[in-house]
Amino acid sequence: LLFIASLNMEEEDIFDIFGDELEDSRTRKRRRMEDVEEQIITDNESRARDLLNQLEKAVAEIEEAEEPEIVESEIVEISDETSVREESKKDENINFEKTFREIPRVQILSIPAVGCIHQVAVPPNHTYVPPKPSSSYKALEFPFPLDSFQEEAIACVEHGQSVLVSAHTSSGKTVVALYAISLAFRERQRVVYTSPIKALSNQKYRELCQKFSDVGLLTGDVTINPSGSCLVMTTEILRSMLYRGSELLREVGWVIFDEIHYMRDKERGVVWEESIILLPDSVRYIFLSATIPNASQFAEWITFLHKQNCHVISTEFRPVPLQHYVYPAGGDGIYLVLGSDGEFLENRFQQAMKTIDKSASLTSTDMRGRKGGVVQTGSTLHKLIRLIMEKNMSPVIVFSFSRKECEVQAMEISSLDLTDSKEKSLIQDVFRNAIALLSEEDRKLPQIESLLPILRNGIGIHHSGLLPIIKEALFATETFSMGLNMPAKTVLFTSVRKFDGKVHRWLSSGEYIQMSGRAGRRGLDLRGVVILMLESSIGADVAKNIIKGEADPLNSEFRLTYNMVLNLFRVEGINPEFMLERSFFQFQKYSTMPALYEKAEKIRMEVENSIVPKENELLEYWNVKKDIEYLQEKMLAYITKPSYIAPFLMPGRLLHIRTQRDVFGWGVLINFRRLYCKVSILSLVRILFVCFFEKLIIQRKNTEVNPEFVADVLLPVSPASYTGRGDIECLRPAVPGQKAKIESVPILLHCINKISSIRVRYPHDLKNHDSRNSVLNTLTEVKRRFPESKGGIPLLDPIADMNINDENFIEMHNRVELLKSSIEEMDITKDPLFKDYLEKFEEKQQLLNKWTEANENLRNTRNLMHLDELHRRKRVLRALGYASKQDVITLKGRVACEISVADELLLTEMLFEGIFNELSTEKCASLLSCFVCQEKVESAELSPEFRDLLNSLHKIAKRIAQATVEANLEIDETDYLQSFKPYMMQVVHAWCLGESFFKITGMTTIFEGSIIRCIRRLEELLREMASAARAMGNEDLEAKFNDACSCMKRDIIFAASLYL
Repeated sequence: LLFIASLNMEEEDIFDIFGDELEDSRTRKRRRMEDVEEQIITDNESRARDLLNQLEKAVAEIEEAEEPEIVESEIVEISDETSVREESKKDENINFEKTFREIPRVQILSIPAVGCIHQVAVPPNHTYVPPKPSSSYKALEFPFPLDSFQEEAIACVEHGQSVLVSAHTSSGKTVVALYAISLAFRERQRVVYTSPIKALSNQKYRELCQKFSDVGLLTGDVTINPSGSCLVMTTEILRSMLYRGSELLREVGWVIFDEIHYMRDKERGVVWEESIILLPDSVRYIFLSATIPNASQFAEWITFLHKQNCHVISTEFRPVPLQHYVYPAGGDGIYLVLGSDGEFLENRFQQAMKTIDKSASLTSTDMRGRKGGVVQTGSTLHKLIRLIMEKNMSPVIVFSFSRKECEVQAMEISSLDLTDSKEKSLIQDVFRNAIALLSEEDRKLPQIESLLPILRNGIGIHHSGLLPIIKEALFATETFSMGLNMPAKTVLFTSVRKFDGKVHRWLSSGEYIQMSGRAGRRGLDLRGVVILMLESSIGADVAKNIIKGEADPLNSEFRLTYNMVLNLFRVEGINPEFMLERSFFQFQKYSTMPALYEKAEKIRMEVENSIVPKENELLEYWNVKKDIEYLQEKMLAYITKPSYIAPFLMPGRLLHIRTQRDVFGWGVLINFRRLYCKVSILSLVRILFVCFFEKLIIQRKNTEVNPEFVADVLLPVSPASYTGRGDIECLRPAVPGQKAKIESVPILLHCINKISSIRVRYPHDLKNHDSRNSVLNTLTEVKRRFPESKGGIPLLDPIADMNINDENFIEMHNRVELLKSSIEEMDITKDPLFKDYLEKFEEKQQLLNKWTEANENLRNTRNLMHLDELHRRKRVLRALGYASKQDVITLKGRVACEISVADELLLTEMLFEGIFNELSTEKCASLLSCFVCQEKVESAELSPEFRDLLNSLHKIAKRIAQATVEANLEIDETDYLQSFKPYMMQVVHAWCLGESFFKITGMTTIFEGSIIRCIRRLEELLREMASAARAMGNEDLEAKFNDACSCMKRDIIFAASLYL
């Protein structure tokens, strides 16, 4: 009745300068030197990053020139890459129209359809011919009436054409896949059904076995009937078969990609792209996906790759409409905020927020706990579950966003009794039958024994740390939002914020759509219910974006891997560039070219039609003005150094504030302070760039920098941009004519544009609204007395007043004065229509800048992305001996091709170094666990023998990191070494020696399910290592890795799936 699911992993030193006396001249001189370094580090960081990119490109060119055996085509490509900017200067009139015409223009046609949207992508220069009604018998009859989108998709499949079906969760997309399988059987073809994860493959295998007779399963862990007519497999298995040129694929007529939206996964999404690119043109495809807004773009890509029609059948129809509610903390009920008609009810939402505000005012602040109310979540959830049961809205799935909170919340509501005696008996029988496969000792595991009591009460738990057999007993797979066939009447979110591994953020609309789609059981419920628990007040716009936002688009996460590059080296007729050119990533870039070209052409026409009188004289004036602005910017960097500006930053001083984006104008200084912070900066540690022989070495590191200075300024801002935090990046200047809001804003010194010689008085108590308004009135009065027409508000003279006597500064100051004098002598400035001419000239300059930017965007889009990274990865492979300079794969390269589960380069180096030769079977497995462990453990002390093993791994890893740096590929050596986690070494060693699962779980704080997942992944890696040893010709090592597999495969860790 109730299911709780987890989907996610898991002052500054301030002083007030006004209390101190001014430093003596010697101290100030020292501070100036420190501040020069600070200025270089902090203010020029972005410039350093630009320099980094330019220098990387230069080194790439030099290193390629040093290698005489590189084929000519590579030199040309690298030369093209490094000379883009030079080409753009020499030939701004490059013929983009020719490039534009060369883009493959796939046609998208709309097909009339009822109840859904039907489009078809047609290859270039092909005429779409609508399929004729088929005379053959139906491949499969269904015992229920089909929805319109199902009928449209099945008609496409019947006529042998590929189709992408994009529809909401639980809408019946699998019907299309079933029909394609039946059709393949009718035509005596093989069909491949791929899924994202092994657990889902097991589930699909079970379902298909109930409908078809000749079904096989290939997941790496399990092989059942590999010669079956319908093969269910993970996408990684399909990719491996394609790289190896499996004969089996010659007989495949259809490939079904379930959950294709998983292609946007950052880690594994590239596997989908590789597989789709490598499949032959003769294959037809079924893509099943949740709703994606750019489905037609994906279909275009398929058509571009395989020169065949690809239909898109999409629908927003939900068989069971959803109603969305919020449950405010401290409230007595739920508030409908989005009805079945899709209208957001803002007035009801605001009523709910008032309930939260009222409740918060009655609750002491220390009761809120972390994340704004976790302490209260248990009682709130208990209350809400009772409400759901009373209103007959069960069964319910409760989504939580950490494994720990998931278990805690389940225990907090375990006192609820949601089942009758008959249901309790049934639950107990099912659970005991499920765990009957386990040994007597494994059945006594704490996780198993503690779960049955709450299961009997109708409460289940699911998260990634659970034992796999328990998840299957609860009819759950790896995650609810990935194709699990387990809908409920109600879906409940315990939070609208989640930690994504980097930051805490709002739930995205795409995540919300995917999870909330579990609500509503077709044929059982008239409507599904979705409830958001809100522990603190949030804005209506935030809630609206989450609840009513669009689904996430399907964007490519294509990335290069060494395994991909090496495999493509050995596939005849294909190279890595082939993969880059055909990636969805590159296609998405190409698809923007028509719009970019039209934009560039439009701006070009505007430039040609822009007529400016006396343009040559104005250009001369313009260039001098730009020189003055450049010098003034450099002078401002001197002026805002703490050693110069600090003595003048006294309360009441008027400061002119400007950021890179906005000009805020004048404000009043109320405080000046400094803070120390540790920031990540770009450090150019060593630059040796001597003729053709020296290499460029660039390193990144964290450095403790000089203190940053902050000025607290009362600044007029736009009321709409102020959200209670004085963050200059979030604020906007007041619009002319708009009543400004004056607030205290912390300002970094580089945002100070001008320093006035005027100081004003202001009230001591600035918390009062009237007091702050009086400061705004004072500012207005000062600007009235010193209008811009008469020179504006007087400024401090940097030389006479601030005593800046630096030689470089004085030289720049004199140069500026000289340029100003030359402007005054120009004839154009004396023309009565000068201002009108200048306005037109500036408008044309803005157009020229836009045109240059548009052309640059077009150039970048045309260039093959990842090409520079590919050349650098090739340099790494050559340097380490995996391929020749002619891209011919070596023995080391062939060995590395056998490894895809973990770091193929490091593992291959360890094999050739003989690291595993003298180790015992248990030690081999223990060391390899560092490659597959993904958990974090606060304290995990290693014994000396395991520490030595880890050090041997790190020694070789440092060599690979060095080769990577020398090839100018970005890598952080510390992060790279820390990616090999030793927290499972002792656990794996004990398991291989025959210890029980109960005992090894006591050796670590890692969740039981995570231990099993790690050891299963390790077993997969050991199988690959055995294949790699066989490729080396080392039979003893192959036998050792196989023995390690055998001693690990036992008991609960490798208990058979309940689906098999």
